[in-house]
Amino acid sequence: MTEAVVVGQDVWKVYGSGNTAVPALQGISVQILRGEMLAVMGPSGCGKTTFLNCFSGLDDISRGTVTIEGTNIHAMSDAKKSEYRALRTGFVFQSYNLLPILSAEENVELPLLIAGRSAREARAEARGILNRLGLGDRRAHRPAELSGGQQQRVSLARALVAKPAIVWADEPTGNLDAEGSRDVTTLLRELNREYGQTMVVVTHDGEVASQCDRTLRMRDGKFVDGA
Repeated sequence: MTEAVVVGQDVWKVYGSGNTAVPALQGISVQILRGEMLAVMGPSGCGKTTFLNCFSGLDDISRGTVTIEGTNIHAMSDAKKSEYRALRTGFVFQSYNLLPILSAEENVELPLLIAGRSAREARAEARGILNRLGLGDRRAHRPAELSGGQQQRVSLARALVAKPAIVWADEPTGNLDAEGSRDVTTLLRELNREYGQTMVVVTHDGEVASQCDRTLRMRDGKFVDGA
């Protein structure tokens, strides 16, 4: 039986309190399997990004439990959560979150350096994945010197370079044209199969979801099918 690497039980996320309380997640229970490439779809405002942030440990939850690789992520201290994320997870954000003073190559090296890899090894790995994403000739450019699509590819490279156990991706193809979207989705699928990485992909793109093993659809902070 395939192991469940992420397990959520009755997970709630409520913003505000009293009459102004807004439930962004409403009692979600779900299992995500090791090595699975999972798509999460739904209309804007349905809770997809909140789901990603809460289940990855980036944001706190109001009630319930989320365990990742058998550990309750929300029972960890902030320092332990940060360490875990650095060593075991990768993130692709809608807003890229690249450091503006660093080159593309330096941004991609960061997860490896944080994990204790040598500068020489980090540089070689960063160049390798940037080449694979078609950015070999842009590796010395800072984010402001790159197009939105190029910045998204750098963000993707940073998330994948350390071959983390779990990759959380928030609209990873949102700033790419159709061809770029297909290339990135193909790369995600290849790496998922090659390294057995679990990938959770929040997307509006049905073509991206069609490449995943399973699709969960959200509405009003709940999964409405497939969970």
